[in-house]
Amino acid sequence: MTDEQQNPGQPAPAPHSADAPHPAEGRPPEAHHPAEARPEALRPSPAQRHPAPLSPDAQQENDALREKFHAVRREVSKAVVGQDSAVTSVLIGLLVRGHVLLEGVPGVAKTLLVRSISAALSLDTARVQFTPDLMPGDVTGSLVYDSTTGDFTFRKGPVFTNLMLADEINRTPPKTQASLLEAMEEHQVSVDGLGRGLPDPFLVAATQNPVEYEGTYPLPEAQLDRFLLKVTMDLPQRGEEIEVIRRHSRGFDPSDLADAGVAAVAGSDDVLRARRAVWAVTVSDPVLSYIVDVARATRQVPSFELGVSPRGATALLNSAKAWAWLSGRPYVTPDDVKALALPCLRHRVSLRPEASMDGVSVDEVLRGILSTVPVPR
Repeated sequence: MTDEQQNPGQPAPAPHSADAPHPAEGRPPEAHHPAEARPEALRPSPAQRHPAPLSPDAQQENDALREKFHAVRREVSKAVVGQDSAVTSVLIGLLVRGHVLLEGVPGVAKTLLVRSISAALSLDTARVQFTPDLMPGDVTGSLVYDSTTGDFTFRKGPVFTNLMLADEINRTPPKTQASLLEAMEEHQVSVDGLGRGLPDPFLVAATQNPVEYEGTYPLPEAQLDRFLLKVTMDLPQRGEEIEVIRRHSRGFDPSDLADAGVAAVAGSDDVLRARRAVWAVTVSDPVLSYIVDVARATRQVPSFELGVSPRGATALLNSAKAWAWLSGRPYVTPDDVKALALPCLRHRVSLRPEASMDGVSVDEVLRGILSTVPVPR
């Protein structure tokens, strides 16, 4: 299991040791973190520390709504063994109108995971295999001449769905990759000067192979930044792999989710209601400052040539709010920020060539930053 994986339904523990110095970076200078010299700025006020409670009826409705999303996890587990981090990431993406980049070798259930979540939420889904000859119109749709009327009519592309699986997105040219930018950011596509809105909820779950890069087109930083989270889907542990083989030996058919027992336990209305609940999650000023300090530290650490932009800090904020709500809390803690920092930031930074040659990884540097930036108390 990866560092960001958590036990479904349980509060997120801090995945990084606060007292573990980073092996290559050391402690950033105090000037990088102005709040360190002002400890009083890190102390939340009583109102921030104890937000106003919901009414009993509202709390009961909120709990029932949250339980539906825990039920979605349980339904997905009937088809997908492990990969809790990826399941949670897609749910977080739906809750905050974000998109998810899934990176893993072939055969780790990326497609099955998206289809299972779609089935458990009763959402429409579409899968597009990105290839070198794929055209933008094959994704967004195009105008088609109707010989009976003599007019051009718009034929919708597969992007007009709730969950779109962009399989091997780095195998298609930049022109086709860019066709998703407007859809991901504006939730619409423009054809012939006319914008056409996409269904709500809408999420792009893109996949890429981390091993085979020959003949691929790496996503540019501008498009990577459009993804809320980047999740590494590792090979299963031995016990999980035994369970996968056991299920197949008993006749499990990945193409028949109904036979596997995956049932719809929530719907699109529940997703929209849950979004409103997530927006209501409170964030104290010290935690906001902590998020900003983490983002600013990525711009000053020597190993990075590109740090996190304000959009990345906003994405970390929204992701932490969604995780706090899923964990049953109406407020965000620093542990929520730490739990989402790696999947939220790892694709928004770039290592310097000399750091890569030294064998330093992006995740190592991010863990070093998390271990040195002062945490609100």
